[in-house]
Amino acid sequence: MLRGSIVALITPMKANGAVDWAALDGLVDWHLESGTQGIVPVGTTGESATLDHDEHKRVVEATIERVDGRIPVIAGTGSNSTAEAIEFTAAAAAAGADACLLVTPYYNKPTPEGLFQHYRAVAEAVNVPIVLYNVPPRTACDMKPDTVARVAALPTVAGIKEACGDAERVGEIRDAVRDDTFVLLSGEDAQTLRMMELGAVGTISVTANVLPREMAAFCTAFLDGDADLARELDARLQPVHDILFVETSPAPTKWALHLMGRVDEGIRLPLVRLSEGHVDELRRRLAPFDVL
Repeated sequence: MLRGSIVALITPMKANGAVDWAALDGLVDWHLESGTQGIVPVGTTGESATLDHDEHKRVVEATIERVDGRIPVIAGTGSNSTAEAIEFTAAAAAAGADACLLVTPYYNKPTPEGLFQHYRAVAEAVNVPIVLYNVPPRTACDMKPDTVARVAALPTVAGIKEACGDAERVGEIRDAVRDDTFVLLSGEDAQTLRMMELGAVGTISVTANVLPREMAAFCTAFLDGDADLARELDARLQPVHDILFVETSPAPTKWALHLMGRVDEGIRLPLVRLSEGHVDELRRRLAPFDVL
């Protein structure tokens, strides 16, 4: 279920910041047509931090309804409040999510014991597969391999999206967990090839928002054993991976999709639209893919 190119979907918004429900349906349809192998609504790329609770749940529900069982939906349900994470996870499970993605609690900086107790509380409260998400550059909390192994022993914990910035961490987690059923996923587009060489079976990708066919083709090539093609596609994608993080994500991604005519220019404060100084470079790096 958790394999290949899984898009960390943006939440499309109108210029005034309101969620654009029609555009959300359009993005889901496009991903289904483009070979995307899974969708994560309302992860951190989906601006979960600035959606209210009702919006958060409705985006998950709308995505599940539009996907209609054709590919897995892994709902973003993480929070730095354990009670809130349980609330979001329970709502997503009730809506029919195939799994839930829970980022480590941000800002709180929990200890390893706190991390274990946080995930155990969610796992005991809601019977749905859980994917851990480690992204210390955004959370100030790094879940190390020994803690991952401890959390992975919980019955409903299915895998991890790793984005610590060091691709070699995937190998360390694989060695610590020692369970072939535990799914390793890249959370760093630029490092996905190396992570897959070390045992990851796919990526929860920002770039897949903009180039879904290309990301799906890259992941499929690697998983099908065509390493040469995977390396070729990865090299072609690297300039786009870089530009989509030239400013705080998801601002560059949302602006790329706006240039492509797929979404309005909405993004919520404290994030702002991509600065004019980076727009021309964004256009230049997307030009070879003929999407503008």
